[in-house]
Amino acid sequence: MKPFRVRVPASSANIGPGFDSMGLALNLYLTLDISPSDKWEIVQHSPHLPILTNAEDHFIVQIAHDVAARWHAELPACKMAVYSDIPLARGLGSSASAIVAGIELAVKACHLPLTPEEKLELATEIEGHPDNIAPTLMGGFVISTVTAGEIDWIQLPVPEVDVIVYIPEEDLTTESARQVLPETYKREDAATASALSNVLIAALASDDLELAGKMMERDMFHEPYRAKLISGYEDIKREAKEAGAYGTVISGSGPTMISFAPKGKGQTIADRLSNLMTDHNVALLEIDYGGAVTTSERLR
Repeated sequence: MKPFRVRVPASSANIGPGFDSMGLALNLYLTLDISPSDKWEIVQHSPHLPILTNAEDHFIVQIAHDVAARWHAELPACKMAVYSDIPLARGLGSSASAIVAGIELAVKACHLPLTPEEKLELATEIEGHPDNIAPTLMGGFVISTVTAGEIDWIQLPVPEVDVIVYIPEEDLTTESARQVLPETYKREDAATASALSNVLIAALASDDLELAGKMMERDMFHEPYRAKLISGYEDIKREAKEAGAYGTVISGSGPTMISFAPKGKGQTIADRLSNLMTDHNVALLEIDYGGAVTTSERLR
């Protein structure tokens, strides 16, 4: 086995009313540098990673072992250097990125002939839903769903927007964010919420970004219930809007928030919010178009 690198982007799911179905890849990355070794050795180079105890118990390694076993292959021992820009439990798809990284590790190290669609099916089975997985694998802006065990997905043209994220210091687990959601919705509320999502997608596809921003902020599926869990929720939405953002929503299950803004205005908005929200890491990001990439060349 020759040394190789796996690079996987972060992602932001939901984008308001696209609940559990819409996701966007972002240019924060989980990166693995892999080289052959007589035994497993893992070196972590980022504070955005869980504490390492035993190499064989590492989440990415476990995923890779499981994937290899499904194809009756044995994952060889490796030396793995791990770098990450993606904060844990912040609504930026860190678990999806780790799952995809584990799959890519197994595919390359064991020479598995998996198609992108097979990787998506496998990763979705592990993660439980494809909203973060699909953009992490494919890149760009992806809408996906699972019905009767079958995954359908489509990439939309990426909107011409600046993307700003507001990452607080505290984390929020997906489980905690799920617990505040209602078990059921009234039919009329569900119909309205679904219509908002439909109009959002149509607006993005039609490049009507003002309308898209309006729809983003009218979600009824999850934001009204999760808002109380998000530090500075109302302040960030208000200040970003006043600074010129189209719309601001919770990224995934939170607590990070994300804005779409006119091209060229993102840095001004980020600078303004950085001064106001001093307990947040405010950053202007770019949309990742490539998704998960495995290469023999160094990308960092």
